[in-house]
Amino acid sequence: MIIMTIEYPLITEKSVGLIEKENKLVFVVDKSATKHDIKKAVEELYGVKVATVNTMISMKGRKKAYVKLKPEYKASDIATKLKVL
Repeated sequence: MIIMTIEYPLITEKSVGLIEKENKLVFVVDKSATKHDIKKAVEELYGVKVATVNTMISMKGRKKAYVKLKPEYKASDIATKLKVL
């Protein structure tokens, strides 16, 4: 179920700004995924600790998850592994 929870990382100008300024990653996730499912998936896939998860459904019908990492982890490191930055 973890693999199906996160569909792909979202790379936009805004999401890159969030990585740099707020230590947040943005993912497009399955519509049925809960915040707890998303937190567990990110922690297991990337080996980090998640502080908070906020979700929203966009006008296009995609569910986005804004994942804030705990201060000891850097979103930019994860973004580099994902070849986003």
